[in-house]
Amino acid sequence: MVTANQKDLVAQAQKPAEEAMRLHPFYGGKIQTAPKCPVRDYHDFSIWYTPGVAAPCKAIQANPELLYEMTNVGNTIAVVSDGTRVLGLGDIGPAAAMPVMEGKALLFKYLGGVDAVPLCLNTKDPDQLIEAVKLLEPSFAGINLEDIEQPKCFYVLDRLRAEMSIPVWHDDQQGTATIILAGLINAAEVVGKKLSEMHIVVFGSGAANVATTRLLLAYGVNPAHLIVVDSKGILHAEREDIAAQRDVYRDKWRLCQITNTEGRKGGPAEAFRGADAVIALSKPGPGTIKPEWVASMAPKAIVFACANPTPEIWPWEAKDAGAAVVATGRSDFPNQVNNSLVFPGIFRGALDVRAKTITDEMCLAAADELARMARRQGLDAEHIVPTMDDVDVFIAEAVAVGMKAQEQGVAQKKVSREALWEHASKLISHAHELTKVMMEEGLIPAVPA
Repeated sequence: MVTANQKDLVAQAQKPAEEAMRLHPFYGGKIQTAPKCPVRDYHDFSIWYTPGVAAPCKAIQANPELLYEMTNVGNTIAVVSDGTRVLGLGDIGPAAAMPVMEGKALLFKYLGGVDAVPLCLNTKDPDQLIEAVKLLEPSFAGINLEDIEQPKCFYVLDRLRAEMSIPVWHDDQQGTATIILAGLINAAEVVGKKLSEMHIVVFGSGAANVATTRLLLAYGVNPAHLIVVDSKGILHAEREDIAAQRDVYRDKWRLCQITNTEGRKGGPAEAFRGADAVIALSKPGPGTIKPEWVASMAPKAIVFACANPTPEIWPWEAKDAGAAVVATGRSDFPNQVNNSLVFPGIFRGALDVRAKTITDEMCLAAADELARMARRQGLDAEHIVPTMDDVDVFIAEAVAVGMKAQEQGVAQKKVSREALWEHASKLISHAHELTKVMMEEGLIPAVPA
């Protein structure tokens, strides 16, 4: 029986989509290019462009490292997608994916002080995608891959990480995995359980959950206590359909070998039984996860229903079924475990030390820092991750990532903890102040009534 309050919550959950359809056409998008240098008069163009610009061009030709001093490349990344797996929308194509990539660029700038360029490529061919991104390398200090279907996304990421000298990461994999881990660390503390001893169901075996499983194992979760569920049921060593495609689904086949050592078989109902936690990144709901499955879990159960735009089960349904801690990917419910808390800070830290890659250890450092910041804000069943309105969250995350990159030897610059904090704080504050001034001056029009 759905209560009147629950109907109100469902109606509230539909509001962001309604406002998006009203405001996207009003503003004509979310980002633009703005000058970084002064234009005192038209004579300044002889400095910023021809003939003066020839001098820094020749200097960079003689010493390519000067590119990072004389241009904005060192603070610029590309957000690259082919639009084949967008949010919970699936293969909607590169044009329809652009609003998401613009939104990503906005978050990069406002939350991390990172200049990001959305690039939606008109190809589904992974090798063409790889070649296009490689050709862009002189113009960017990093690549954020976004909304690319699996198993293509694994192949593209592995190739680009191996063949480019700038950090390349797939946010749907590494970013989502990082915030899930951070939330689970604190959720386990709230319910009084040890993460290393918990039985965990990973519901869905897409890119995000494959990466989440990898980080959980790296953090110390017992693989024997993990059960992964895909669209055909529980992963186990006798899954012949996966074995037949093991060259294509290498990660999924590996999970068949190392998880679920009891050999449990069946579907979600069998997987959920007795579990301490469920991490769901699967088909948008509601109704994808049934309340009776949650009711069969262990006492003080944890449910992460992270599908977008609608969670696999409404939070109040999971709570009514016995869950002690519930998280979703949405900002309008408590415990938003969303990668927007991750990618701005991680890239800020990686760029500030000129990291050549972003390692799993850097993600683990970010997860630990996010968990610590949440505890600083105050930990309880509805506050297991920090909130985006605390600027220090992104600064602290950037510092942790930058220090870990230096420790691992993947950084090209040596920067102190204090200097990293100061630089990240300066760039993020600048992004906030720029937005504030443009709004106050009417350069960004007020939201219409």
